[in-house]
Amino acid sequence: MSADIQQLIARKESIERTIAAKGEILRDNNSTMQSPLVDAEGFPRADIDIYAVRGARVRIIELRNDLKQVMDDISVALQVIYDPAKNAEPAVNGASTPDDLKPFARVDGVAPGSPATEAGLLREDLILRFGPLTHTDAGSTLQPLAKVVGENENRPLRVSLLREGSPKTIIFTPRKWDGRGLLGCHIVPYSAP
Repeated sequence: MSADIQQLIARKESIERTIAAKGEILRDNNSTMQSPLVDAEGFPRADIDIYAVRGARVRIIELRNDLKQVMDDISVALQVIYDPAKNAEPAVNGASTPDDLKPFARVDGVAPGSPATEAGLLREDLILRFGPLTHTDAGSTLQPLAKVVGENENRPLRVSLLREGSPKTIIFTPRKWDGRGLLGCHIVPYSAP
């Protein structure tokens, strides 16, 4: 099993543990996600910690959304590994194997806590393929890459890259986060020396 999938599974388990801990707060207050927080007369219930219950409910909803995204990412990553049709590099403009691909962009920086960090992208990685995009599609600008990112927000993309001369494939999901953009990394055009 690849390190990317192991990271995704570890993240999934961490989210599930946090959901269970927040569920304990609800159980300690004899409450559920739907139970009323006010009594029959419309006053806040005195038998529960309303602040803790509301906070736990909000966090559980957020975590459930995060869990769904991680499960989708795991599904795509497993398909890449176990589905021969998806695992084969598709022919794009004559590039049929990773050997035919040339780097067209270089990662110049990665922001902590960003989608790029979660995907495992590192500074100095050379991008061979970003989703359907290769060096023949990208040209000398990164406008096509920006278009691919914009069209695939919240959708996992397969990214092939060279890291210190070794080929690597990661699953990258462009999405909104606390920082700028959908990637959380600075990518610059690259031409082979």
